[in-house]
Amino acid sequence: MKKTTLTIVLTIFSLLPTFSQHSVARDWNEALLNAIRVDFARPTVHARNLFHASVVMYDSWALFDGQAETVFLGKDFGSYHCNFTGIQSPTDLASARHEMISYAMFRLLNHRFANSPGAGQSLQAFNDLFSSYGYDESFTSTDYSSGSYAALGNYLANQMIAFGLQDGSNEANGYSNQHYSPVNTPLILDVYSDTNDIDPNRWQPLAFDVYIDQSGNMYPLNTPGFLSPEWGEVTPFSFTDADLQVLNANSGFDCYIYHDPTAPPYIQNSNENGFEDPYKWTFALVASWSSHLDPNDPTTIDISPNGIGNIDLEDFPITHEDYATFYDFMEGGDTGTGYDTNPATGLPYEPQIVKRADYARVLAEFWADGPDSETPPGHWFTIMNYVSDHPMLEKRFKGEGPILSDLEWDVKCYLALGGAMHDSAVATWGVKGYYDYIRPISAIRYMAGKGQSSDMSLPSYDPHGLPLIPNRIALIEAGDPLAGTNNENVGKIKIYAWKGPDYISDPNTDVAGVDWILGSHWWPYQRPTFVTPPFAGYVSGHSTFSRAAAEVLTLLTGDPFFPGGMGTFEAPQNEFLVFEEGPSETFSLEWATYRDASDQCSLSRIWGGIHPPIDDIRGRIIGKDVGIQAFNYAETFYDGLLSTEDVAYEDSVTLYPIPFNNELHVKHDFDTAFTVELYGIDGKQVYQEYITKTTHKTATMQLPALSTGVYFAKLYSANNAGVIVKKIVKQ
Repeated sequence: MKKTTLTIVLTIFSLLPTFSQHSVARDWNEALLNAIRVDFARPTVHARNLFHASVVMYDSWALFDGQAETVFLGKDFGSYHCNFTGIQSPTDLASARHEMISYAMFRLLNHRFANSPGAGQSLQAFNDLFSSYGYDESFTSTDYSSGSYAALGNYLANQMIAFGLQDGSNEANGYSNQHYSPVNTPLILDVYSDTNDIDPNRWQPLAFDVYIDQSGNMYPLNTPGFLSPEWGEVTPFSFTDADLQVLNANSGFDCYIYHDPTAPPYIQNSNENGFEDPYKWTFALVASWSSHLDPNDPTTIDISPNGIGNIDLEDFPITHEDYATFYDFMEGGDTGTGYDTNPATGLPYEPQIVKRADYARVLAEFWADGPDSETPPGHWFTIMNYVSDHPMLEKRFKGEGPILSDLEWDVKCYLALGGAMHDSAVATWGVKGYYDYIRPISAIRYMAGKGQSSDMSLPSYDPHGLPLIPNRIALIEAGDPLAGTNNENVGKIKIYAWKGPDYISDPNTDVAGVDWILGSHWWPYQRPTFVTPPFAGYVSGHSTFSRAAAEVLTLLTGDPFFPGGMGTFEAPQNEFLVFEEGPSETFSLEWATYRDASDQCSLSRIWGGIHPPIDDIRGRIIGKDVGIQAFNYAETFYDGLLSTEDVAYEDSVTLYPIPFNNELHVKHDFDTAFTVELYGIDGKQVYQEYITKTTHKTATMQLPALSTGVYFAKLYSANNAGVIVKKIVKQ
């Protein structure tokens, strides 16, 4: 019996550990990933879920650490203030953290997945995990003044839930779109009608007889709308106002853009030079690589780190000529040449020769996160967990210093990775909503319907047609098997490509194969009930998420290489592929570095017919920047030290008496409410109070019993405006 993708991933990445084997943060992360797998496949929503969950777990740990600083609890996050008046230090630190994390996660996840199609399964799993610890689900108090860490966990979850209802995601209305509307009418997939009247530069919805998303859920509409085109408005993790541009979209609404990649290539009115048009070239390459998906093709390649990978960022293409050199138009793949040796063993990587068709098909399905998916952000959490479980990994932050406990390692990894995945979604979908760029299925069928753009002397010439390419794209002539009974197809475009789902009756035994097909019948290598994700192509979310995650994993571990110099994933013969039979032999995907895995993910989307090269590379570049930025920002919370950039000594605020005892007065010129935080000389926050706006501009703080010594008082208004730091002394 054919296995599903989920079964394989569970086997390889060990996604269902017994709870005693891992930290409480890992347990809850696994529960969250399983809930994502049975929810609607919404990468933006789940990147946010993973991030918010990571924050509450991290804060529950950091609150009691001697150096770290919380991200959300007691802080201004975006425009939201999470008030916190302090709690006594626990006598049993491990138990307090375990309890606070569990109550916070239990409440947050029950809220976020209450309306999931898999709610029955997920909510029961949350309850089972929570109850296995001996906790009481009926305890819902948020009053932590008595010193209850369970109540503080409930409070933190409630605050995160309240924050999420005003963070720009429109969660209260099911994350629905408020402004965007498509300019093109839907492509009716089962009719093969002409689409010559669409705007070839803009996204086109797809109309299904039945639509089933990547997680296997039947969608309530047969023409899914654009997912999250306004997601750039969601409060990010590490982005600042300096990173932001607000641009007016073609649909007439403001788009919030971080890391703008600039416009993709738009179709040209070619004059017998269709192949030189970057638009036509980039989509024609997708059609060309579709010819690689037949297991009867004997072409083999070395897919080990000996033969592929090792692409440097400096090698990424910029000009159209660079793209044509970077990607192999006819044979597939990129310029990566692999590695001479495995740095962990000092020995060469052993070659692994497999059929190119098997490799390309497995890539397309593995990285697509097909049925039973945790979506791309969650997929990288499974890889993070896989790395954490590796026996050769030493859990040293950035590869240096002491070995961290499992809990400290996990919460720090999850915060950095969660922040990177969330910011990747904010940046990518802001770009998608603004540029609203077409997908290959629409672009290829549109150009094929127009004709050819290579030779005016030949039939069906059109400036918007596909370029004619030997052995890939041609005109149908009389006598051709595709000519039709009455030669009705003579002069039309044909493409040598994967034949599509019409040629698969039983996915357990059938293979569609490759042959000449009508260009207007071209399909991505995907399930017929899914075909292409319901949002614009530019830029690739997979490329952005993956490169961001690769940068985070590299920085977290202090090593670009997987532990032992190689990560692996086995695809069993005739068991891994879901919508057709395959692969024809068992083999393993292998990656030397996290960036190699990321780059392979990017190529998979081209072989899968989902993205052209222009979507890929610019997504990788954004992902690189986002991953590094998110990691560096997360590290500031791990360190817990006041940034020198925030220090601005001002005479407009007076703190007295100095030295102080247990009472401190503030005379100020703030016109709004503001926050006062006290830090020890080691950078550890020891007190925080939110002071409401007053007419007399004075306030008194009753302080806890603090040790004699030097402290720093940090005062700031909403959004960290007007930051002031004062040095004070406790007698």
